[in-house]
Amino acid sequence: MLDERADEPARHAIRLRECRGVSHRGSTPTKRGGTMPGRGFDAPDLLKFIEHAFPGVPREELIGQLAGGLGAAWRRPEPQLLPVPDRVRGFRLRVDLQHTKPPVWRRIEVSGDLTLPRLHAVLQATMGWTDSHLHRFRTGNDRMAPEFITPFDLEEGEEGMLEDEVRLDQLVAESGDRLWYDYDFGDGWKHVLRVEQVLDMPPEVPRCLTGKLACPPEDCGGVWGYGELADWVRSDYDGALRPEVFDSDEHARDWLPSDWHPDRFDVDETNERIAAAVAEPAPVGEELASLLEAAERRGASILRDILGRPASHGPVAVDDAEAAALTEPFRVLLDVIGGGANLTAAGYLRPDDVEEIARRTGITEWWIGKANREDLTPPVATLRSAARALGLVAVRNGRISPTRAAARCAGDPQALLHHIVGRLPLGKSPAERQAGWAALVVAGSDADLELWNHLIVGVLFDLGWRDGHDRRSMPPADSPTLDVMEQLAGVSRGRRLGGIHRPVGAIARAAVRG
Repeated sequence: MLDERADEPARHAIRLRECRGVSHRGSTPTKRGGTMPGRGFDAPDLLKFIEHAFPGVPREELIGQLAGGLGAAWRRPEPQLLPVPDRVRGFRLRVDLQHTKPPVWRRIEVSGDLTLPRLHAVLQATMGWTDSHLHRFRTGNDRMAPEFITPFDLEEGEEGMLEDEVRLDQLVAESGDRLWYDYDFGDGWKHVLRVEQVLDMPPEVPRCLTGKLACPPEDCGGVWGYGELADWVRSDYDGALRPEVFDSDEHARDWLPSDWHPDRFDVDETNERIAAAVAEPAPVGEELASLLEAAERRGASILRDILGRPASHGPVAVDDAEAAALTEPFRVLLDVIGGGANLTAAGYLRPDDVEEIARRTGITEWWIGKANREDLTPPVATLRSAARALGLVAVRNGRISPTRAAARCAGDPQALLHHIVGRLPLGKSPAERQAGWAALVVAGSDADLELWNHLIVGVLFDLGWRDGHDRRSMPPADSPTLDVMEQLAGVSRGRRLGGIHRPVGAIARAAVRG
């Protein structure tokens, strides 16, 4: 499980994302996420009443007429779109989170040609939500108001007008016009967007001008739960006001997002989130592009968010010294086996070879043990496995030998690195390939190495992967590709994998771009 006090993208990426699979057309959520019992009726009694009201009409005909009439009466009307304007204007919008007291609100400026999916991303960043649940845009505020469906809804079998190509200026045009936006159908967060001013010149990028109060924490139980939390925090965590759902003050404070206070709002932080949300993803190869498209159809955003980070657009070249440092473990392995080396009867590297590899790569300096048996020295075994997966060594007839590709580039770190990049990601199964792409995307964003696993897990969870044991828990981050990235980052040297490793980020970006 991700440490919820880790960096913000990692912590929020996986927070209770199971709610994506819950249809909002189901039973009515309560304030604590349960369901309120429906009011049943006795069907036979209803039929008797109808037959009494329409004597002589056959029951089947009555039922057919009744069903047809109710179907027409309860059919939701399609949204009505305005013509696309001749020129693009901007809109200054006030966004209010309805039913919050005092009101949580923001004032933003956006371009009229913003599509609803991009407006959704802007609103998530503007308010401070984490895009962990379903959403919906409506053009009215009554129960049967016209609304748009998302690609996720479409895959679930719902019918209606898809939001993808609809622009904001097809829905609002003048001061006072409104649009409604719902998020998380369990907690029931409802927003109203009201046009305060039409701008002759649209802003180049969406921006927040001002606002009041912090966004409620995700999954806090809706307006009622948020009100309890806000009162408790404003009281300086008075135990008497702690929401009953928590066992203790410590439990409640651990659950709350770090540094959350209901009265805190920072416009600069908000605009940083907006900039990240609307940033175009870095260019990627065909396979990853297909994966990104599939993720967006699911309503999953973390993969796109990471590819949109400035570092993901960074350079892909490394200098000769960096290439030598990155490839050192693989070059040591190739040098030790030379033109080929015999393996033990069990298929392991010989003890003398294991010792030399461990000494020259630095494993001996930190490994507890003699480091003379491959089966008892996992760092050496992992290095050999990674080299084999990369097509650098082959095993035949009890011998390990360099491949032709390795023989061609073993003495040239840049050529060796080029070969490694060309083989990534490793694996043939969808699980290995997607975990490999996740590792490359995360490394290519120059994320702190300590957060690699957390972010990879978030990406995979967002893509629908789960732990194979219970089909619900977070998937593991492990993959052959991650093993290679860690070798390049210096894991053989016993280095604590922390901080930003820019050369590794560069080669990960090279692999991502194909």
